[in-house]
Amino acid sequence: MTNFSATAANIWAVADLLRGDFKQSQYGRVILPFTLLRRLECVLEPTKDAVLAAAQKHADFGDGVDALLKRAAKQQFYNVSPMTMASIGSTQTLDNLEAYVQGFSPNAREIFEYFHFSDFLEQLDASDLLYMITKKFSTWDLSPKAIDNHTMGLVFEELIRKFAESSNETAGEHFTPRDIVHLATSLVFIDDDDVLSKPGVVRSLYDPTAGTGGFLSEGTELMRTLNPEAVIRNHGQELNPESYAICKADMLIKGQDVSNIKFGNTLSDDQLPNEKFDYMLSNPPFGVDWKKIQRVVEDEHKLRGFDGRFGPGTPRVSDGSLLFLLHLISKMRPVNEGGSRIGIILNGSPLFTGGAGSGESEIRRYILENDLLEGIVALPTDMFYNTGIATYIWVLSNRKPAYRKGKVHLLNATEMFLPMRKSLGSKRRHISEEQIEDIVRAYGDCLADENCKVFDTNDFGYRRITVERPLQLAFHPHDEVRIAALKADGPWAKWDGALREALLAALPKLDEKYLSRSAFKKALRKAGAEVSAVQFKLLQKHLGEHDPAAEVCMVKGKPEPDPSLRDNENIPLKEDVQAYFEREVLPHVPDAWIDKGKCDGSDCEVGIVGYEIPFNRHFYKYVPPRPLEEIDADLDQVSAEIMALLQEVHS
Repeated sequence: MTNFSATAANIWAVADLLRGDFKQSQYGRVILPFTLLRRLECVLEPTKDAVLAAAQKHADFGDGVDALLKRAAKQQFYNVSPMTMASIGSTQTLDNLEAYVQGFSPNAREIFEYFHFSDFLEQLDASDLLYMITKKFSTWDLSPKAIDNHTMGLVFEELIRKFAESSNETAGEHFTPRDIVHLATSLVFIDDDDVLSKPGVVRSLYDPTAGTGGFLSEGTELMRTLNPEAVIRNHGQELNPESYAICKADMLIKGQDVSNIKFGNTLSDDQLPNEKFDYMLSNPPFGVDWKKIQRVVEDEHKLRGFDGRFGPGTPRVSDGSLLFLLHLISKMRPVNEGGSRIGIILNGSPLFTGGAGSGESEIRRYILENDLLEGIVALPTDMFYNTGIATYIWVLSNRKPAYRKGKVHLLNATEMFLPMRKSLGSKRRHISEEQIEDIVRAYGDCLADENCKVFDTNDFGYRRITVERPLQLAFHPHDEVRIAALKADGPWAKWDGALREALLAALPKLDEKYLSRSAFKKALRKAGAEVSAVQFKLLQKHLGEHDPAAEVCMVKGKPEPDPSLRDNENIPLKEDVQAYFEREVLPHVPDAWIDKGKCDGSDCEVGIVGYEIPFNRHFYKYVPPRPLEEIDADLDQVSAEIMALLQEVHS
């Protein structure tokens, strides 16, 4: 296989010619479309004469000529221009090159429109660089014989990474490292070898965050290794124009129907609204807010409910990862039509962010209670180009095999990596082919050990109960600091002047301390200060304080709860609420009780149901601290070294 890194570096060296006339952030917008142009030209070269002959022969066929020209090109695209990049010429270079690009079929020509290629051609021409750049690219052999599709995909991704770095963009939003792509794809296809190897099998693959098409390419290649005769129909949608253009070009080269590759925001403008897919893979951007499309998403959630994509709920606006997961779930085929499998890469936040009743918790609840989550694989850190954070592959299925039904498999692969010889952005580690095989095998075996744990789906659920304790107040009517705070409070100024004077005159007449709220109220009235219930709350706020020796405050014959002592307990779903409360709470606070008015909206039982997946907690390993003697010895050694250095300086 051609060294993709060396090829990409050779191509990116064209930037040396652009330096001075173009900003560094513009290099990629010249290099990427020229690379694609040369690749497409090399792909079409073997059938160029046949296409030109067919174009001349069928010139009067109108719209029907498109299919005839594709057949002549033996591709899903063609070019009817007699020119090549090598024959553009040094005179009228701009006109010739634009005419050459216009000679492509509409589906290929659109690619260059998303690059705004014509604008950059004009800038190159004005800088007297157009002929030089065109000639340079025409000398490179980018044909499929010299560079296969897989390697060319890697070249594109490396060029985009360089482009992102040069323009200070977020590289990881454009593509996913191929080792992660390979692992995620293998996990999604793990149980389907027999099905995929059958003659005449047709399967659909979808990525709502297609990027440069890495998941679509890898999925296609993996299916073809199982069955060379398999028909794979790729679908995707991408928001970034350059990534969309590259993905579409890659699909063209591989003979895919590029009408299934859409441009736009998947969450606010799903352009494949009625489609269902066999397999889905995605690496949505980590921690990116969805404020710009919040109204559209919230409207769909409220107006369409479970008939739309976001029925279970919406996460906080600062991270839209779970919206992509819900979108994928909405694209699952019904089980009676074969069902679907999903692989999605997420950061740690979707595992646990949001308490019971929150949007995130309700989304996890929907997934787990419907037995859609098959497993989660924790990846090593420093695996992505733009971030070193912890990441996880979620695998979902609505057609789990019998031994996985009602179960969730957590696999810790954080130590399965090799250091890279040279870092690529933040990517300092990669997973080897052998390690990918080991991870996939361990996931497939679903056996419990120190790095693999199997849980029931309801092991991740809990009930959040509200624990109340009685309000016990002591009142201090002589405390000058408290009285000053009362007079400084805004509502005090709204009291009737006569009432304020009566109260201030009454307070010195009262006892120094009251351990009963009712006794304090009676004493106030007796002293001539008759206040309303609202006014008494202001007095209670400033003159009262919690005192365990005080009498319990009662309301309608029941103890009044103290908001400052209110607490919550998360009780595992598998445990009885009352038994847990009596065992874990009452021994510590015997006067506590459960607020039975706070019930779950779905099952109407006491406590709000929540779900979280505390992945790291299940794989935590205690490492004892070093002995103090060893630490002291190290400190003594370092101190001695410092003293020796100081002596050298002074001598």
